[in-house]
Amino acid sequence: MQGDINVITAREEDAELFQKLSRIKHTIIIMSGKGGVGKSTVSVNLAVGLSIRGYEVGLLDGDIHGPNVPKMLNIEDAILAADDEGIYPAIVPPHLKVMSMALLSPDHDQPIVWRGPMKMVALRKFIEGVHWGDLDYLIVDLPPGTGDEPLSIAQLIPNADGSIIVTTPQDVALLDSRKTVLFSEGLHVPVLGIVENMAGLHCPHCNEEIDLFKIGGGEKAAKELGIQFLGRIPIDPDVVNSSDEGMPIVAANPDSPAAQAFEGIIESVVETINRNEEKRTKK
Repeated sequence: MQGDINVITAREEDAELFQKLSRIKHTIIIMSGKGGVGKSTVSVNLAVGLSIRGYEVGLLDGDIHGPNVPKMLNIEDAILAADDEGIYPAIVPPHLKVMSMALLSPDHDQPIVWRGPMKMVALRKFIEGVHWGDLDYLIVDLPPGTGDEPLSIAQLIPNADGSIIVTTPQDVALLDSRKTVLFSEGLHVPVLGIVENMAGLHCPHCNEEIDLFKIGGGEKAAKELGIQFLGRIPIDPDVVNSSDEGMPIVAANPDSPAAQAFEGIIESVVETINRNEEKRTKK
């Protein structure tokens, strides 16, 4: 009897999960092989940039232990409403909804000490227990590496449009990004492309380009792995400052080189997803 009850409960939960996912047109998973490459910065600017274009966008902060998205959007103190059917995400104008563990923790300095199964439950609730509504895009910002969170998301969202791998030009970062590409493909999550972050610095004094961390490594890795190179983002102090102030660079200074780089990446991502959708429709 107890076994039958458990099976029914599991089926009901799966039905709720699929119902929520059915209202989301496209899901993009942002991954990186190592920390410190600017993955969350890419996630936030991608989400905000799509929102500015008029798309209905959701941003799921999948980093349970180090959630930074609310800080970068200036919504750390947002108060979330809830009802019997779930939690309402934080709203960032014009068309962005955000869910993060940081929005559920009353003490931002308190660490989350959880093992894998608890993180799986939390990520599931972030999808099925949140009022996402109808979305054009759901952006999932995952922690670095190939651990519990990406495995859980791949299981929970089996029909994701694909992953974006964020790297920096250094050899160490590229080594880890290659592993992440193979990891994503092993989970049957197609790789939409590689983004090379922190690629060169434009000197405001001499107007010359300075390759602090090399340049071109991400593009080279993409070619060798046979995947799309989405673009490179230059080092720009305004990206850091705007993120700390809760105003992503695509909104704070849309004419800056970094913001223009993000716009190019967004354009490539939208075109790739639309092209893949057309191919599936014709089959």
